[in-house]
Amino acid sequence: MMSSTMAAYHSKPVSFWSLLALSAGAMLTAFPASSLISRLYYNGGGQSKWILSWSAVAGWPIPALLLLPSYLLLDGASPTWPPPPRLCLWYALLGLLSAADNLMYAWAYAYLPASTASLVAASSLAFSAVFGRIIVKKNNRMGMATVNAIVVITAGVVIVALDSGSDRYPGITGKQYALGFVLDVAGSALHGLIFALSELVFVTYLAGGSGVSSSRFHVVLEQQAAVSLCAFAFTSAGLAVFGEGFGAMRREAAAFTGGGGKAGYVMVLGWSAVTFQVGVLGATGVVYLGSTVLAGVLNAVRVPVTSVAAVICFHDPMSGFKILSLVITVWGFGSYMVGHSGAKKASPDRSRNGREVMS
Repeated sequence: MMSSTMAAYHSKPVSFWSLLALSAGAMLTAFPASSLISRLYYNGGGQSKWILSWSAVAGWPIPALLLLPSYLLLDGASPTWPPPPRLCLWYALLGLLSAADNLMYAWAYAYLPASTASLVAASSLAFSAVFGRIIVKKNNRMGMATVNAIVVITAGVVIVALDSGSDRYPGITGKQYALGFVLDVAGSALHGLIFALSELVFVTYLAGGSGVSSSRFHVVLEQQAAVSLCAFAFTSAGLAVFGEGFGAMRREAAAFTGGGGKAGYVMVLGWSAVTFQVGVLGATGVVYLGSTVLAGVLNAVRVPVTSVAAVICFHDPMSGFKILSLVITVWGFGSYMVGHSGAKKASPDRSRNGREVMS
């Protein structure tokens, strides 16, 4: 495992691994923070799923503001704007899917504890692996380690479903809890699809003639800025037409009890925008530098972080079933990593033996 790891490390420049580490770190810190802030919004008296969804994509200027420094600091980086019409259609599609995904998660966090919602969201690894294999076959091979991780993590989600009565918040009916559970799984499936389609866009339009390169990392910022802007437009239209309207923000701010009153309400929505954008930017970077499956794996890694933080911050109930589900989820991730490393080590060995036989 050590030899295969070192071989993989030396195959790429230091800048590549630095950007990959930053992207993974952004996922593992910003996504759990975003989940906790979503729960804080509801605990403080927030009720609008549309407003919470809108706040997540309201931070779309963040990747746009990072573009100028990236053009100056990255060697050979140059704007790929204006994008061709087909790429614009892809950005619009990804923006629409992102808006729908955010709305599903907003509904899920309205009815589920943050620890439960994060455990269920671990199913995104299974969907990421399946969609990655179907849509972008080359970079997402599905071996036995991946299949084993999918089965184990799915079993963990089923355990949470069987224990649905132990952690229901007061005032949440059984139908609402079930709706939150279903929408959490659906959002995880959509999350995996977005990962795979994003990788397809990178491979088809943005990788460049030399393929994936750390010097072209600016395309990650360009895609994220465009997709988030489209998602912001779709969500703003939904809030105005199907939601409570922008005037509901003033009413919620006046009645917010989460600490700080109106200022606290603004802080919650502001940090929701920042953490979500940083998390998605990290995930998009992992998809570009790695693969859809790697992004799904890291998305599953954040489960124990979010679950433990939710128990500490919100005193979420942690039953024996949820602890078992957490252990199974971590076990599934660990088995994937060990199996994946073993497969990488075996591949060079097979190639070397084949060359020896031919010689």
